[in-house]
Amino acid sequence: MADTVSEIMSRAGYSATAVYSGREAVERFEEKKIQLVITDLKMPEVDGMDLLKTIKGIDAKVPVIVVTGYGTVKKAVEAIKNGAYDFVEKPVDRDKLELIVERALERHTLFRQVGVFRGLTLALMVSIPFWLILGIVLTTAWK
Repeated sequence: MADTVSEIMSRAGYSATAVYSGREAVERFEEKKIQLVITDLKMPEVDGMDLLKTIKGIDAKVPVIVVTGYGTVKKAVEAIKNGAYDFVEKPVDRDKLELIVERALERHTLFRQVGVFRGLTLALMVSIPFWLILGIVLTTAWK
């Protein structure tokens, strides 16, 4: 499944890496700057739900898509509550997965841009009073 999803993403133009366990996924996530995670619910060592929680604990903004052949409404709700971007049942429809990934990455990019704008806004809010005070001080010094 990992190889199939990796191949689908590569053909869609994304740089994708397949890993074969939850533990390996966490290690890879911590090593590289990963922008999106697609995980199976059932995996050796660490299951997909635990992986979702771990990834969200490391970086809450990274979209995680959970794929499973054992889909239930209860599991889907649990995944979404734990921060999953989407929950996809097997067999995975290539076009649907590509669309979900595209939207998730667009959303991730927008969140990053909003963070930058918030930082700039904060910097302006801090610097404007400083410049006003400096202007008042300089004005009174010139008199």
